Amino acid sequence: MAWPLLIVSAVFEAVWATALGMSDGLSRAVPTAVFGIALAVSMIGLALATRRIPIGVAYAVWIGIGAALTVGYAMATGAETVSASKIAFLGGIIACVIGLKFVKSAPARADSHPCGRDDDGAGSGHASAGDEPSSGSAR
Repeated sequence: MAWPLLIVSAVFEAVWATALGMSDGLSRAVPTAVFGIALAVSMIGLALATRRIPIGVAYAVWIGIGAALTVGYAMATGAETVSASKIAFLGGIIACVIGLKFVKSAPARADSHPCGRDDDGAGSGHASAGDEPSSGSAR
């Protein structure tokens, strides 16, 4: 279910990007409303898909499909010129996205978290920018 959800959210990414372009700087009501709704649906779909798909793969697929669809739509409507090189590069993006779907990745270690936190939300014990200095000197 995660992959179809990711693909649908990528389609909504193309919708919001296109609507943003049509909104004239968010000054036109209908494209602005479409932008806001599609943005929310797209982000929620991406977030839900990352429960099962690693974030790096999910984001690459999401942005790749969204970018390809956005440029494809712009070319189809005449907003962008069509060229063989654009079509070839869009095909390359699509091929790479499909490839990511089929590449097996090793599961992440249970003790690793992208933000340096444990599963319970506690810090990992490593100092961060906001932690007190270890030398004991005053700030």
